[in-house]
Amino acid sequence: MLYQKRVKTSLIFLCCLLAITGALQAQPQPQRVKYNFNPGWRVFAGDATGAETPGFDDAGWKPVTLPYAWNEDEAFHKDIAQLPTGIAWYRKHFKLPAKAAGQKIFLEFEGIRQAGDFYLNGKHIGLHENGIMAFGFDISSDVNFGDKENVLAARIDNDWNYREKKTNTKFQWEDKNFNANYGGISKNVYLHVVPQVYQTLPLYSNLGTTGVYIWADQYNIKAGAATVHASSEIKNETSQPQVVTYKVSITDPADKPVASFTGDKTTVQPGETKILEASSAVKGLHFWSWGYGYLYNVETQLLINNLPADRVLTKTGFRKTAFKDGMIYLNDRVIMVHGYAQRTSNEWPAIGLSVPAWLSDYSNGLMVESNGNLVRWMHITPWKQDIESCDRVGLMQSMQAGDAEADVTGERWEQRKAVMRDAIIYNRNNPSILFYESGNKGISEPHMLDMKAIRDQYDPHGGRAIGSREMLNNKTVAEYGGEMLYTNKSATKPLWAMEYSRDEGSRKYWDDYTPPYHKDGDGPLYNNQPAAEYNRNMESHAVENVKRWFEFWNERPGTGKRVSAGGVNIVWSETNTHHRGAENYRRSGEVDGLRIKKQNFYANQVMWDGWVNPEKHHIHIIGHWNYKAGTRKDIYVVSTADKVELKVNGASKGWGQKSDGFLFTFKSIAYQQGSISAVGYDAQGKQLAATQINTTGTPVALRLTQVKRPTDFIADGHDLALVEVEVVDAKGNRCDTALNMISYTLQGPAEWRGGMAIGPDNYILSKNFPVEGGVNRFLIRSATTPGMITVKATAEGLKEASLTLTTKPFAVTNGLATILPSAGLPSPLQRGSTPATPSYVATRIPVTIVGATAGAHADSAFRSYDDNETTDWVNDGTASTAWVEYELEREATINQITIKLNNFRSRTYPLVITVDGKEAFRGVTKTTLGYYTVACTPQRGKKVRIQLAGNAAAQNGNTGVEVSGKKLDDGVARDDAKAKGTLSIIEVEMYEGLKEAGKKQ
Repeated sequence: MLYQKRVKTSLIFLCCLLAITGALQAQPQPQRVKYNFNPGWRVFAGDATGAETPGFDDAGWKPVTLPYAWNEDEAFHKDIAQLPTGIAWYRKHFKLPAKAAGQKIFLEFEGIRQAGDFYLNGKHIGLHENGIMAFGFDISSDVNFGDKENVLAARIDNDWNYREKKTNTKFQWEDKNFNANYGGISKNVYLHVVPQVYQTLPLYSNLGTTGVYIWADQYNIKAGAATVHASSEIKNETSQPQVVTYKVSITDPADKPVASFTGDKTTVQPGETKILEASSAVKGLHFWSWGYGYLYNVETQLLINNLPADRVLTKTGFRKTAFKDGMIYLNDRVIMVHGYAQRTSNEWPAIGLSVPAWLSDYSNGLMVESNGNLVRWMHITPWKQDIESCDRVGLMQSMQAGDAEADVTGERWEQRKAVMRDAIIYNRNNPSILFYESGNKGISEPHMLDMKAIRDQYDPHGGRAIGSREMLNNKTVAEYGGEMLYTNKSATKPLWAMEYSRDEGSRKYWDDYTPPYHKDGDGPLYNNQPAAEYNRNMESHAVENVKRWFEFWNERPGTGKRVSAGGVNIVWSETNTHHRGAENYRRSGEVDGLRIKKQNFYANQVMWDGWVNPEKHHIHIIGHWNYKAGTRKDIYVVSTADKVELKVNGASKGWGQKSDGFLFTFKSIAYQQGSISAVGYDAQGKQLAATQINTTGTPVALRLTQVKRPTDFIADGHDLALVEVEVVDAKGNRCDTALNMISYTLQGPAEWRGGMAIGPDNYILSKNFPVEGGVNRFLIRSATTPGMITVKATAEGLKEASLTLTTKPFAVTNGLATILPSAGLPSPLQRGSTPATPSYVATRIPVTIVGATAGAHADSAFRSYDDNETTDWVNDGTASTAWVEYELEREATINQITIKLNNFRSRTYPLVITVDGKEAFRGVTKTTLGYYTVACTPQRGKKVRIQLAGNAAAQNGNTGVEVSGKKLDDGVARDDAKAKGTLSIIEVEMYEGLKEAGKKQ
């Protein structure tokens, strides 16, 4: 009996022990936390001996909140080549909660410039050198917990000529032309506390991990359905095998559940890394689109014993893409690229690139407001903040890796591959990226294969094309291409212009008739060459941009089998990079450095309000209406209408002369005080759009306005307020010609960062600088103490203005904050989801060429219609052989022929064109940016003969050279400029009108 009692007691004890053990095993692991690691740094510009040691005295160093470039004061103050370089030290004191002990601790740096050695508590923890990409450190074994302080120190070197230590190789993108050198820790930093069974971070540099990957396929756009896939790289750093289940939950922007599904269940051994996956069909989706930044929260979760072990939240969107038939498809609708090539630094005066996230949204959102749909970041990968910003505002992106201006070999190519790998891993969940750009200039086919293999390994399902600038030959593996400054077309992969206009012009100069009366084009030589195109006023700059865009839009989808996929204009905002005009910074933006709109902005807004064709009608009068009595000038109107009428004080001045698709010119209009208005009509006389501008009164006062922001102005030592100052008349209207000098005072917990204007040192950091065109702006940085800030503006003879701002507290504990930089930023959805209607209609019918003969070199005549702009047919230079005869696939009534001739910028050609022997055209071509459309007398037949009818003639229009001395692209590599009897055809296309095509049915 006693024995049985003891056995029973032992069994009870054993059961209790097992129950306790099971309960302990069933306890959820600590959850991951992502801290904002930006607060509480100290900076010293110089090489301080011993600064890596914990006990080093940094009390006298400058306190800053990251991101912060130590040489920010020089942004727009100095020419890019003169930006200060050298060693700077950054140090941070912080403590980690005691409860974090036993977990994994990682540091994530979004990027530095250029290279940095990092020390934690005196120990060297790593090096990062490429100056572009994000990187991380595992500091789990080196960090202190609880009350014991940690000291992180970083020695940053931003030497223009820094060389990779292991290979002694200079990075190709350390370039004084385009890569503004804002030194130090100029991007965000985060600290991650994660459990020992965890999903890795997408930081290949130093950590070698790839993180989470979200994508979708099996799209049904009309039904709002797709199959969503999630994949996570996971790691077990416990000492025991772990059985892990993978679960995915999707919520919408309002945190409403959308879908939940479970995937792999697997055992992960100690130290093992595995990929877990899950997928499910999901209905009721809103697809990310242009101007419609609809983003979901996708939570990928690891379960151990059915309890949460690790959660990662990925903000992403879903969209369907295709790149085919020379066109770009977004959510089954063709979209023609129109936007901007922007310097990746995307900088602001006296700040550089290190702006708060809301200001990134403001700038990128203005691109969408201008009806731009794509930003091509130039030369190097943009920082994560700009990439995420484009997700929110609905702006497509072309993401560079790292490049300067040429293909390279050896270590420099390996460096470029490494950046592309890291950039794809880090950014593959950002839906706004549609293009990976492998080079700012063409690369070899083997190198293109290298880059494509990286894309296919790390982002095989993201729906992104990989290519490069140039890459026009359709035999290459590149999935898109396109040149600069001229028109490309293709029937297969999309070709779009990477930079279609480089002209520069200041916001200060309206036109030749407005103070300060700067004659259009006036300015010094650049590299001993005329630089008139780089010293434009706003009027001529806007007019030129309309002309440039029309050449691309004229070859848009719907105009044939071979089409242009569009183009982007360089640049979006003024930039502290290489320049050709009178100032020491580039002024080719649609907005200035403080994002004040220029006239080009409004011109683009008119032309671009549609996916291919304008879908809404707009009209804009370029300029203002405040001139001296007796002034007569040409007035330019940009409109989508068929015809435009101009009125001055209600009196008609007639109909404008239409040119370049969207431009209406009214010659020698006499100024009269009052109003000038423009009304656009369709061909039947129906009013489509109207606008009016008025003469303003005498300046009487100043006005200060905080530029609207979606979040509070916070006292984190980094946030910025953007304030606008205007000179106004008695009715509160901005005085468009005012150039008054304004003086400012600032009181309260804030730092003056100021604005800029043309003048001494560009007035950087000055509290006295003028308005230009009646307006200017300035920046104020918050302190770490909240409170009221008062700024006052005064000017001689004008009523002063004041503005009060209030900063809100920002919680930081032991150097850590839980509010992330982009917290609370919304996704504007005003443009709406992708329309279900077609984005274009066919305007003409292409007729395929099936063969050709020629007066000379007949064996290469096919090159004139091979859909390859790197090849051409050319005769032997004798006038009698300067002809080609094409055989069509069928008899057709030809009414247009589009042709690309060599030296298309600089030569005109007298041609005779016949269809089955009947003359369809006799005349002279015009110079263009690529293609010229011959308007034929409609003739029906099956053979079309194009013949030179005299000597080609050199023209002055569109000729020129780069400021470097390089000749502008003008056709194939062979120059026919001095050849009299030479006819060279790069591409030719035959077209039948819609009416003519209908007649043959």
